[in-house]
Amino acid sequence: MKLGLLHPGAMGAAIGACFQSAGHTVFWLPEGRSAASIERAKRAALRACDTLDQLLSEVDLVISICPPDAADRVIDSVIAANYSGRFMDANAVSPQRLLAMQERSQATKMTLVDGSIIGLPIWPEARRRQTTLHLSGPETAALAEALQGSPLKVNHVSDRLGDASALKMTFAAFSKGSAALTAEIQNVAQQYGVAEALAEQLGDITLAQWQNSLKATAVKAWRFSGEMQEIADTFEAVSAEPGFHQAASRVYQKLSRFKDAADPLDLDDLLNALINPPNS
Repeated sequence: MKLGLLHPGAMGAAIGACFQSAGHTVFWLPEGRSAASIERAKRAALRACDTLDQLLSEVDLVISICPPDAADRVIDSVIAANYSGRFMDANAVSPQRLLAMQERSQATKMTLVDGSIIGLPIWPEARRRQTTLHLSGPETAALAEALQGSPLKVNHVSDRLGDASALKMTFAAFSKGSAALTAEIQNVAQQYGVAEALAEQLGDITLAQWQNSLKATAVKAWRFSGEMQEIADTFEAVSAEPGFHQAASRVYQKLSRFKDAADPLDLDDLLNALINPPNS
């Protein structure tokens, strides 16, 4: 199968490499992308196209993997190009936003696939299959089967659009939402002067987990902030409480200054960012 990736960051490049290893041909669009993105695409051996129209003319399936706030722009650019193949939105967006994409795409012959990724970037040389691409929507069982064959697991959730997105939202509500909560707990304990007492109460293992979680999520906080708002919208749509993840979004906004930090992060710097956010 010929696949097109828009726009491969760390996750997208790894997934592209997995699909290449399974015998698919993967194209991408380097125009306007960063030097880091170009290097990742080279590592994944993705094939470059000069224009979006060229990419769309080559592929059977377009896969969008980008931060949530860019998801609408990506699909709208493909809709505007009158693409008539399959388009997979594999982003952390609410089911409601996914269905709004479906409404906009109905003016074209494009078929929307609901996708969601759970796990870390995984490359073909990985020994364990711990990352899964979940699919839902009409005729996605066959697509899931066609995309097997690499360390990336591909799972068919259902034939209903929105289900893959709902799965991602509910999973990340805990995994990333709880990371924001424990980050803010450490902040509050620090400000009240009880950080050492809390550490003793938690124990070494739990404390290390909380601290490592804060360091790991800080470099991705710029992206997680939008994802938390998507989760809040998902909750609110079914009359559940959105406030948990609206607050988590604000926590990640405070940490967004550490985007893609290459050096090891200092715990004191992270806690200081929570105490004194950039706009305070």
